[in-house]
Amino acid sequence: MLRLAVTGAGGFLGWHVRVLLRALGWPEPIVLTRGDLADPRLVAAKLTGGVDRVLHLAGVNRGEPADVAAGNVQLAVQLAEGLKQCPDPPVRVVYANSVQAGNGTPYGDAKATAARLLAGAGVDLDDVLLPNLYGEHGRPYYNSAVATFCRVLAEGGRPEVHADRELRLVHVTDAAARLIGVPTGGSWDPAMPALRIGVRALADRLTAMAATYRTGEIPSLPDRQDIRLFNTYRSHCFPAHYPLALPRRADARGELVETVKAHGGAGQTFCSTTRPGITRGEHYHLAKVERFVVLRGSAEISLRRVDDAEVLRFPVSGDEPVLVDMPTMWVHKLVNTGADELVTMFWTNELFDPNRPDTWPEPVEAARSASLAVSA
Repeated sequence: MLRLAVTGAGGFLGWHVRVLLRALGWPEPIVLTRGDLADPRLVAAKLTGGVDRVLHLAGVNRGEPADVAAGNVQLAVQLAEGLKQCPDPPVRVVYANSVQAGNGTPYGDAKATAARLLAGAGVDLDDVLLPNLYGEHGRPYYNSAVATFCRVLAEGGRPEVHADRELRLVHVTDAAARLIGVPTGGSWDPAMPALRIGVRALADRLTAMAATYRTGEIPSLPDRQDIRLFNTYRSHCFPAHYPLALPRRADARGELVETVKAHGGAGQTFCSTTRPGITRGEHYHLAKVERFVVLRGSAEISLRRVDDAEVLRFPVSGDEPVLVDMPTMWVHKLVNTGADELVTMFWTNELFDPNRPDTWPEPVEAARSASLAVSA
């Protein structure tokens, strides 16, 4: 277990790094803000004693080419100067570089220059060339085409493809695992397996997922990349698309409720009873798709995004069954708010594996700082 410091902790990659650290049970990282980086003495003070590794994630990805280039170089200069003034520096700097480094563009050449500057800071450098990253809560029109397409689809639009080319996409949790330096787990792979797909094919795949999911049906999820693309899309649907009413059919015999229609892939269904006032949950998942449907009684489903403070609440009842799908990286719980026993159906997209449960305990009502949370 290492003690880390992180630049760019409030960005897309930074948030996912902090979520994975939370799941691993590692200490909260020391955060170096851009204001901190402007003062080499402050950087040295924060890094002196007890910090094993610095993850340099801060960067400038969008803007005027000259500003993008200058910004990436400046951030590296500032961190390198702070490291040089550190009497007891970290053992290693891990740099979130880009596969575009040195490709002749202002951005690519600036990323390559930043790597050389960090290599000259007197600390071992792990220069990680990252491809296009995608994942939950990426910023549309900024982080990736995946985020843009997902947001457009979630808002009822259709993605526009202006130029088709092959993309090499890596899920951001895999990138976080590579940067942190942890072995393969149930929900991450530091080898960063990539999805190679054309822009048009990506738009078509996400469009098909969205069309199937619009009524609550689960699209075919044959592999981990499909699951992660689906989770990314769902992150842009939450919370506006929930709860979703379920079809009900009644006759003289009673009622029938269609709770899950899955078009392909694994899955497991189970039911529970919960006594009045009792809580279930208080955890989050990194990759698992999980559905709650209350069939009898009344309850409240509460959710909070990891490292955020706001708690969202959904009152639900078996009198009018609805589905609420738990977004990945959101802590959630279910509380029986009625006077009678609660009956709930749960569905997940994978068979439960006690050795890799993808269930990370954390209270929903925990007081967390929202200052570093990524905006959706």
